[in-house]
Amino acid sequence: QVQLVESGGGLVQAGGSLRLSCAASGNFLRIDVMGWYRQAPGKQRELVATMSSGGATTYAVSVKGRFTISRDNGKNTYLEMNSLKPEDTAIYYCNAESRDYAFRRGNYWGQGTQVTVSS
Repeated sequence: QVQLVESGGGLVQAGGSLRLSCAASGNFLRIDVMGWYRQAPGKQRELVATMSSGGATTYAVSVKGRFTISRDNGKNTYLEMNSLKPEDTAIYYCNAESRDYAFRRGNYWGQGTQVTVSS
């Protein structure tokens, strides 16, 4: 089991910056991939950025060049968001793909943190 706790959301003006954090805890062998997804009102949840334990990253086209994902100690992930736009407004969710001590895969979500960008 992996528990994920996000923090860092809030209200910011267009062009501003925010930094989201996600801390993982629980009983697991390792976390292979950590990522951020977002869901705006009336829309489906979408990928924002992911990072593997080896450092490989993926970004949504809409955030490339503005957002940066990072990880430390294999259990925490961060999303640095710059040049924010009103269309970035959404609930941001942390995600983790893990392995337990029996090497079984697991996929876990945080509770989400609201990001609101005003124009």
